Order: sequence, then structure tokens, then C-alpha cells
Amino acid sequence: MVFVKVQKNKAYYKRFQTKYRRRREGKTDYRARQALISQDKTKFNAPKYRMVIRVTNADVIAQIVSSKIIGDFVHCAAYSHELPRYGLKVGLTNYSAAYCTGLLLARRLLTQIGLADKYAGIESTDGKDYLVPSDKEGDQRPFRANLDVGLARTTTGAKIFGAMKGACDGGLHVPHSAKRFPGYKKSGEKESYDPKVHRDRIFGVHVAQWMKKLKEDNEELYNRQFSKFIAAGVKSEDVEALYKKTHAAIRANPVREVKAKKTFKRFNQKKISRKEREARVAQKKAMLIARMNA
Repeated sequence: MVFVKVQKNKAYYKRFQTKYRRRREGKTDYRARQALISQDKTKFNAPKYRMVIRVTNADVIAQIVSSKIIGDFVHCAAYSHELPRYGLKVGLTNYSAAYCTGLLLARRLLTQIGLADKYAGIESTDGKDYLVPSDKEGDQRPFRANLDVGLARTTTGAKIFGAMKGACDGGLHVPHSAKRFPGYKKSGEKESYDPKVHRDRIFGVHVAQWMKKLKEDNEELYNRQFSKFIAAGVKSEDVEALYKKTHAAIRANPVREVKAKKTFKRFNQKKISRKEREARVAQKKAMLIARMNA
């Protein structure tokens, strides 16, 4: 007769601790989060900034966040759904759009804190790895933020690194290496990085090549797959120039557009002040006294 040891006994259940809700939902890696938000005690409550990148099916979200005991504070944010304002109306979730979103975040934040002129980044990217120097003496240091990718897969060529590259080219100091950029290869002990491959990905050359090939091979599939490009009047030869114009427009005016507040129809009475209530009571008293004397 075989006896199986009971693992989940009374002692197990008495010591069991329920995991945090976001851990149960698979939304937060708390070990990674603790490493990102833990600050040195010698820095005396100085905020530790994170560049949070999240890519959804319909949007690329880029934020600068710091943490306090009561929760996270978003200091600045940029979204790929803002890019139509800068001339990019199609392909808002590809690698090139992620780069534009990171660039928008960097220029918007630096304009907000008054460092836009000191740290302009690089005007025209050539795909080479660029990092704002952090050891400037006697001057304001560049804004530093650590990359927070959440639970996304950190594979070579992922969109999160396109957004990070845009932020670095825009003037933010985000510590990184070129190992996850498109164009990086490792064979054995040899490592190589081709900036031209990355530059083509930033300016959508891969999209233009696929558009051209698909149009020649299967026009019906081309019309279906690139219907929004066709409706916007974007051809394969226009793609690179479109992204260049978008970068220039972002640098020209990165400030968030303030929308007018919507006015809603009131279905309840407007609250009156104390003086108005006292005047109303006095009016009623005077009316009652007049009736009594009549």
C-alpha cells in the first residue's frame, strides 16, 4: 500500500498569503517593479523616474512616471493616437509610429521642464546608438528615466525599443545598449550592429518595400491590407518623407493640445449661495407679513 504525503495540509493553509490582485491578473511583475522604484536612502526622497512603454492593439502609450507610497504619478504622457495632429494618420501602431511617440514624449517633457533648448537630441537620426551624456559639470544634467517594459517580451526589434530610441534621440537619458535594436546580430562571440537597418525601420522603409511588392504581386490583397493608406493618399514612395515631416512637426510644437471643456445640460437646480438663501428667506417673510397686514 502506497501512502502519499499530503502537501496542502492545515499548516499550509494557515501560512498561505494571497498574492496581490495585479499579480493574480498577470498585469504586474512586482519583483521588477520593486527594482525600478527603489531609491537610495542617500537621495533623500528624490523621485526615481521611469519611462513606461505599453503597446496595445490600437495605441502606443509612453509615460514618465515616478512612485510614492500613495501611488504612481504621471508627469508627462504621449500617445500614438495624437500623431494625426502631426501629419501621420495611418500605421499608428508600427515601429515607426512607436519611435514618433517616444520622440513626442521627450520633446514634450523637456519643453515642460525648460530643458528643450539645452538637450535637443539629434535632429535627424541615422540609426546610430545615441545617449545623452550624463556627466555635465556646472550645468543642469539631462533628464534621466529607466525603461519600464512591464510584461512585454524584450525581443530584438520590439516596438518598445523603438519608442525608447525616439525618446533618446529627443534628448532624454534612458540607459540602454544597442542589443535589442533592429540590425543587431550575434553569431558566436561576434557581435555587430548595422545602424542602416535600424534607420530604415524608423523611417518605415520596410513598410514601403512591402507595399511596393504586394502591389506588384497581388493588387487585390494590397487594396485590402493598405486601404487606409490608399484613402489617405499615401503611396510607397511617400512613406519615408511622411515620417520625416512628422518628426519635424513634433519638434516644432510638442505641447499637448488643450481641448475645450464640454458643457453638459443641467437637469437639476443650480446650487445657490448662503447670501442668496438669506435674501430668499427675507423675501418670503416680507410677503407673508404683507398678506397678514392686508
